[in-house]
Amino acid sequence: MGITETLEYIHSVKWQGSKPGLERTEELLQALGNPEKQLKFVHVAGTNGKGSTSICIATVLKEAGYKTGLFISPYVLQFNERIQVSGEFISDDELESLVNEIKPFADAMEDSPTEFEIITALALKHFLNKACDIVVLEVGMGGRLDSTNVIETPELAVITAIGYDHVKELGPTISDIAREKAGIIKAGGDVLIYEGEPEVESVFERISSEHGARLRKVDFTRLIDQKFSLEGLNLRIKPYGEIMLPLIGAYQPKNATLAITALEMLRDKGYKITDDDIIKGIASVKWPGRFEVLGQKPVFILDGSHNPQGMEATAESLNSHFGDNAKLSRPKVIFLIGIMADKEVDKMIAHIAPLAERFIVVKPDNPRAMCTKELTEKLKRFGVPVVDCGSVSDGVSEALKTAGESDVICALGSLFFSAEVRSAYTAAL
Repeated sequence: MGITETLEYIHSVKWQGSKPGLERTEELLQALGNPEKQLKFVHVAGTNGKGSTSICIATVLKEAGYKTGLFISPYVLQFNERIQVSGEFISDDELESLVNEIKPFADAMEDSPTEFEIITALALKHFLNKACDIVVLEVGMGGRLDSTNVIETPELAVITAIGYDHVKELGPTISDIAREKAGIIKAGGDVLIYEGEPEVESVFERISSEHGARLRKVDFTRLIDQKFSLEGLNLRIKPYGEIMLPLIGAYQPKNATLAITALEMLRDKGYKITDDDIIKGIASVKWPGRFEVLGQKPVFILDGSHNPQGMEATAESLNSHFGDNAKLSRPKVIFLIGIMADKEVDKMIAHIAPLAERFIVVKPDNPRAMCTKELTEKLKRFGVPVVDCGSVSDGVSEALKTAGESDVICALGSLFFSAEVRSAYTAAL
């Protein structure tokens, strides 16, 4: 198969209707020689910040000289982003070869694997083929029944900030969601958690105790200063002094602190990671689509916020970066917005509506996306002007046409339309 047919095959497999469980992934990996049993992992779960934390850990490990695999989801610009080795995306030829190898096994299975299960299997096989020293493995959804959870006890399990998302699959309460995320905690392992609500932390403490795992909570008091600019963040984190993080967003300092703590725990386990590796690695992180500035005059931000907690963080980031200049105490942000149909729109928009001058509604090119008519009606309840533009390209054009040089445009609601927004923005210049 060529790359087009390869990707069509991967995306043709659906997850709807499949019974949750690890059995399909285990069967597929067994047919491939169980590559997961020959690799070492940092396993990363959570609601928000998984990707940022994962890329920070992986970049520093690369800086320290380790051949480092990175598995993330979803992608922003191209599918190959999801599977990386020391910063290099899997090539089309490698992807084609792996799918040709996996397809006969997958097609022969009585209970067909889902798209994500196939991607997980081919990623793990790729990491073994590349002889990775360690793999940073991001959970797709949840933890306990996520296909990445076929691995045995990892070098370290990291759980980022917990919030309400995928409640249909994970459960209606924050404790239910925490229990699913805690499924990555394995017997005798090391666990690092984000500081959170007491009921969330108690879940992690109980499950760690049951598994004889060593639990540590990140100490955010180490983060003693943070300065925001459109070029990145200047952080002071004990004992490293000043660290430059080329990402923006009010949530990134804590994600960086979490990642640095994870790296220190790996160092305690014998990994050769120097302070200089940490400082240089963090300074070289690249992570598109997460509060990313595409341009200025007007400032155009592309953000992947797609749940209530993420939207709250976006509102905080807008205030942190533009509060003085854009005077966000009064509405001055143009939000270009497209949301998946299964999201809690009212809870999401409540966080950003006070900052909005208007909403420009679009429908991402994704079958799960909410239609613009329905989203428009939901947004009108917030008393802010709403423009239904239909397509992403028309929405970007409308935003740029109506914005003044001192305005801020923020495109958000889903990572799934990041590539569309970026392409439309470039074309409109």
